[in-house]
Amino acid sequence: MGVIATVNPVEPLLRGDRMPHLWCPGCGIGTTVNCFARALEQSKLPLDSVAVVSGIGCTGRVAGYLNLDSFHTTHGRAIPFATGLKLANPNLTVVVYSGDGDLISIGGNHFIHAARRNADIKVICVNNFIYGMTGGQVAPTTPAGAMATTAPYGAFERPFNLPFLAESSGAVYVARWTAYHVRHIAHSMAEALRKKGFCFIEILAPCPTLYQRRNKLGDGLDTMRYYKQHSVIRNGANTRDLDLPFQGQIVVGKFVDIERPTLQEGMDLQYRQKLQDRYVGWRQP
Repeated sequence: MGVIATVNPVEPLLRGDRMPHLWCPGCGIGTTVNCFARALEQSKLPLDSVAVVSGIGCTGRVAGYLNLDSFHTTHGRAIPFATGLKLANPNLTVVVYSGDGDLISIGGNHFIHAARRNADIKVICVNNFIYGMTGGQVAPTTPAGAMATTAPYGAFERPFNLPFLAESSGAVYVARWTAYHVRHIAHSMAEALRKKGFCFIEILAPCPTLYQRRNKLGDGLDTMRYYKQHSVIRNGANTRDLDLPFQGQIVVGKFVDIERPTLQEGMDLQYRQKLQDRYVGWRQP
């Protein structure tokens, strides 16, 4: 019998010459990339119209592994780069793909204002609760009580509830999943790719090298079991109630899916209104 050659459907979307990747064994980032590739397949978008923008950090390296137009930008500045890219070429589907530290700490101001403006970009945040690339420091999402290099006795600052932050800032699509929920992630990503406006997806993912090891939570597989056992799907849940404890129940699902004018549409409407006002003024005697 002859050998049947099979090709992984996500393989054409990856830069094989950049492999092997630099992520640690058990890291959840690679799982999210697989989901993103499958979401692109589902969305049927022309790949030459998709651009991926990332910042600095472990998740920021995603842009370099995707066989798409991509921009690996400065720390915390992925969203303003992406906003400029979308305004310069409205026909592009622009995706920001980065981590919780990059997007929500140094990039937090850009995050809330892009959501407020309803910039037509899709933001995927891989949240591993820690600064993974720079030594395991406390991040703006580190749960209270969790250990980090800069919190040897446990973090005491209240972390951000990212879905609530996104919704209250103006996002039109908000979802949260864990790296265990691969089909849900791919489906949410495909929905966001097809939707106009600021879309935000938070994906909880293990960091076995720093977060899990320091907090004695086992390896990546142990964390996936934990996600399976402790996650509860509550679509439409009030985002105010989605705080994450150090160890406890994880509420996942799609929480927000609304419509409102995008930044580009608002600019176009204002421009047309100004032209109309000038035309009426010229016609008046």
